Amino acid sequence: MTAAKENQTTRRRAPSMSPERRREMIIHTAIPLIAEYGAAVTTAKIARAAGIGEGTIFRVFADKDELLQACIAEALSPEHAVRELDAIDASQPLAERLAEAADALQAHMSRMGAVMGSLGHGGGKHPGTVRGAGRTESTARIRAALVDLLEPDRAALRRPPEQIAALFFGLLFIQPRTEDEPDLTPQELVEVFLHGALSGGAE
Repeated sequence: MTAAKENQTTRRRAPSMSPERRREMIIHTAIPLIAEYGAAVTTAKIARAAGIGEGTIFRVFADKDELLQACIAEALSPEHAVRELDAIDASQPLAERLAEAADALQAHMSRMGAVMGSLGHGGGKHPGTVRGAGRTESTARIRAALVDLLEPDRAALRRPPEQIAALFFGLLFIQPRTEDEPDLTPQELVEVFLHGALSGGAE
């Protein structure tokens, strides 16, 4: 049997999925391709990466534009970031918890930037929702997850966890970049956030 026939056989014998599950699978396959190729990515390329026939895409999406819009909304959705924040061990020291949170949120923002930038929506409006998360709700849910991470140290914080979470979230978004200095690692960013800009030996 040729490789082509084997692939066709594999596709025919693939386990059935619900339309919603298939949509999710196609979206998650398409996002990295969109980040790489932008709107020029073809549905044929997405189908090959997903191991399905191209026609399967159009059984769950009306057209390519609907697929692209769903991918943008998914990239902006807070679901994955919130799950990662919720999974952080709350028994760890605060600095370690925040470093893990910074790493997860920087990955989330990188994914958003890659998809939006590749499609020319760098400064655009939130295009839609996936599982009900618009921009305001997305920010609120991420901040709430950060508050939960900070809550065990409430007594040691100078301000309420809600305000500290908002400051930390804002710092991640506006971290300044310079041409002659590398970006701060999550650990370095947290150290500056918690202890300020002065070194330990400064008067």
